[in-house]
Amino acid sequence: MKKLINNPDHVAIESLEGLVLAYPQYLRQVKGLQSVVRVDSPRRGKVAILTGGGSGHEPMFAGYVGRGMADAGVAGNVFASPPPPPIYQTAKVAHGGTGILFLYGNYSGDVLNFDLAAEMLHTDGINVETVRVTDDVASAPPDRREERRGIAGGFFVIKIAGAKAEEHATLAEVAAAATKANANTRTMGVSLSSCTIPASGHPIFEIAENEMEIGMGIHGERGVSRGALRPADNIASEIMAQIIEDLPVPRGSEIAILVNGLGATPMAELFIVFRAVGRLLQNAGLTIIRTYVGNYVSSLDMAGCSISLMLLDEELKRLLRAPAECPALVQG
Repeated sequence: MKKLINNPDHVAIESLEGLVLAYPQYLRQVKGLQSVVRVDSPRRGKVAILTGGGSGHEPMFAGYVGRGMADAGVAGNVFASPPPPPIYQTAKVAHGGTGILFLYGNYSGDVLNFDLAAEMLHTDGINVETVRVTDDVASAPPDRREERRGIAGGFFVIKIAGAKAEEHATLAEVAAAATKANANTRTMGVSLSSCTIPASGHPIFEIAENEMEIGMGIHGERGVSRGALRPADNIASEIMAQIIEDLPVPRGSEIAILVNGLGATPMAELFIVFRAVGRLLQNAGLTIIRTYVGNYVSSLDMAGCSISLMLLDEELKRLLRAPAECPALVQG
């Protein structure tokens, strides 16, 4: 294994420290913690949005801390949930007096730890609402959608919630906007290779050179099918068919699309996938309002990509278009 690292056990904290040094105009590190807040935190009179989870998904989570996005990000070790104390302490630093929205992917460790931190904050008299991202159509059937994993669609949910909070909406209104964004977003991915956790030094699963897996999670969770590698157009067609079957999108609808790299896929390949996706959606009579292509929620050095679709109404369209400034997104 060849990696540009120092101590494998220090990857999460050293990466976070590097992010803060690179982007001091957007964020600052909370002293003694693997967490960051907006450089101007706390913002008085504004709902604070706190996101977080395991490291290894950069730029998620800390990369989305900034104006019009999240107010704070808490990082666990690689693929491990952050424990309750740093979540609680970071929330206290970010709190502007009008409540906190916890916004994170639906994984058991995150649910347990963020819920415990929320209880601690409630004891202090701070209002907390929680929205868990559940966009991965491969992880559970539609009638058990609340059990689904949160993957790249979390980018859309943070963007919508952040824009709503920037309007000085109430905690209930920010949570409602995030909930709607989550309900209107679907994602499915394909992996071509495993990833390597630095502390272990070996791939977390095996997949042959001529194979791919549809629906694999961002921590190597099993997908819905494994088979021979196919051309990008075929892969995009299969993924989009499953997304639209799960989230019917009437002809004439307005949508946003994210083609997300998992860490080791060249931009050229992501654009080839988007080429196929864009043509499929245009042929279906859909209007693409906003496109994002790149590494937005990665899985260390995994090869592959995911496709996320968000169905827009007027509110979601307005919030998606709103300005944002953070390390991973500058949108005027």
